[in-house]
Amino acid sequence: MKLAVVLSAGVLAAAGCSSSGSLPAPSSNLGSALDEAVPQSVLNLPLTDAAGKPTTLAALRGKVVVLGSSMTLCQEICPLLAANFVYLARQSAAAGSAAEVQFVQLTIDPARDVPARLAAYRQLFRPAPSNWSTLTGSAASISAIWRYFGASYQKVAEDSPPAVDWLTGKPLTYDIQHSDVVVFLDARQHQRYLIDEAPNTAGAQPPQALKKFLSAEGQQNLTHPERGASWTPADAAGVVNWIAKKRLVP
Repeated sequence: MKLAVVLSAGVLAAAGCSSSGSLPAPSSNLGSALDEAVPQSVLNLPLTDAAGKPTTLAALRGKVVVLGSSMTLCQEICPLLAANFVYLARQSAAAGSAAEVQFVQLTIDPARDVPARLAAYRQLFRPAPSNWSTLTGSAASISAIWRYFGASYQKVAEDSPPAVDWLTGKPLTYDIQHSDVVVFLDARQHQRYLIDEAPNTAGAQPPQALKKFLSAEGQQNLTHPERGASWTPADAAGVVNWIAKKRLVP
């Protein structure tokens, strides 16, 4: 079930920016254009990467950052988000732009998405591109970051019968409903764009383990995405290039 995004008053006030260099601005039908400096109190919240190393969003200053809400045990949307992010990261790397743009999946399920699980998730996409990150953190850090960016999530009962964990083979004990937020930050760490729609892989396929893990709804999202209510890799690439004022992603 999709949860709505709640934009802060400052973000709403900043919405409506329409141009960035000579590259075309994204369609207003895709998302919301913004220009809001992210507070240091948010950027410096402690996070942990898949290798167990401490990091922060502030560490990504100087890059365009594409940040998506995610969890490794999502069956409807997140495997498609990962497929798009990995595709875009590989495309930018092939174009020689890997050092200038980072695609980041930040969990909304920190209790289960510990570094070892994130590392196993990355192995499904091997070789995992260096400019694709999977991050976790304390419940407090995760909550504060996603509250700032307007993403909502809540713990709910697992379906009956429960789904089986793609990694451990054990039945799941709960699920998390969450909004499908993709946030775009520029190199100054200003929030410049927000998409609140499900991803459309435009034909790309998640790894087999995650494809098998998809629920019936997830399979529908993969094979028949809702027209006009989803974003493709090309859409995201257009936003990245518009923000960067040059083509980082072909």
